[in-house]
Order: sequence, then C-alpha cells, then structure tokens
Amino acid sequence: MPDLRVIEPPPPPPPPPRRKDTRTRLLRAGTETVETGGYAAASVAAIAERAGLATGTLYRHFASKAALFVELFRTIGDAELTAMADAAAPSRSAGEELDAVIATFAGRAMARPRLAWALVYEPLDEEVDAERVRYRRLYAARLARFIRERVENGELPDQDPDTTAAALVGGIAEALVSPLSPVAAGNADPDAVIAALTAFCRRAIGADEPSALRAANG
Repeated sequence: MPDLRVIEPPPPPPPPPRRKDTRTRLLRAGTETVETGGYAAASVAAIAERAGLATGTLYRHFASKAALFVELFRTIGDAELTAMADAAAPSRSAGEELDAVIATFAGRAMARPRLAWALVYEPLDEEVDAERVRYRRLYAARLARFIRERVENGELPDQDPDTTAAALVGGIAEALVSPLSPVAAGNADPDAVIAALTAFCRRAIGADEPSALRAANG
C-alpha cells in the first residue's frame, strides 16, 4: 500500500531583520565598541563584526562611520537630557535641584568612564564634533533656564544666566578630565568628585550651602 502519511513542509525561513532593528544593533555595537576601546578603536569593520553583520550592511544604513556616530551621539545625548530633566524638581530649593542635576550628569558619566571620555574629550570627525558642541549648548541652555527662573523668583542673586550656565558646563567638563581619563583607570572616588562638583556649582550660582556643610566649614 502507498504511504499515506502527511509530510509536513519545512518551516519558512525567518523573516529578514527590520531596518530599524538592524540600525539599533549597529548603534548598540558602536556604543559597546567605544566603551571598550574609545572612538579611535571603533572602526566600521569592528562595529559590524560586533553587531554580527557584514560591513556592507552597515553602509546600507549609515553613509559612514561619522554618520553612525552622529546618530549615536544624539541617542546618548537625548538620554542624558532626559535623565537631567527627571532629576530636576522645582519643588526643591535651588541648591537641592542643582545638586540632583549635577550628581545625575556626573554620576552617569563616571559610571561609564570610557564612553564618556570618548564622547566628551576624544578628537572626533568634524560632523560628530558639531554634535558634541550642539549638546553642550543644550546642557547649558537647560541650566540657564533653571538659573533664570530661580533668579526671577528671588531665590538666587541677579546674574547673567547664560554666562553662568556656560561656565558651569565648561567647569564640570574640566573637573571630570582626570576622573574619566583612561590613564586614571577609575581611581577617582565618584562620591567625593560629585560632592566637590555640587559644592562648587552651588557657590557659582549663589545658592545657599546645605546646613551640614556650612557647619563643617565653620
């Protein structure tokens, strides 16, 4: 008798990854590669290999390494702005809110020092560096808005909010050079660095020091 058993067809091949998913993989691989060896080590070939994709696939999604890093910069920069916004709380005093924002920014940078070093300090392609400058201006604009509001409600002394904010962003970046440096290899105490930064920033905007700190300073 003939064999009447039903033969199941083989399962269909998995669908190709969606374009958005592939871009996400490449951006994640770019972030991981920078976190391991810095921007200079993040070649197109290294990123594609980490993502498990062919180099040609990367070029189908990004015109160049610089184009990939522009988008990576935007992704990380937007996340930092969101974290700073989440840390802010207008119900707090000016000093307390500033403490929370600065501690969030510096703490997140020190938690991923190699990535932060690459994004803030390493030499970059011109178009990527333009993104770096744009985000520094956005950070300064957010701080300037905070200072302006607190000056207007009488909580802070009169000052030029834009100049103060730009000075704070520059000062914080300079203060984090040593703690984030790959040469330092994470030897800085994050709590001590953040405490010094927040105290400096309070003094810079004219916010009252916490009572415990005032007592310690005698």
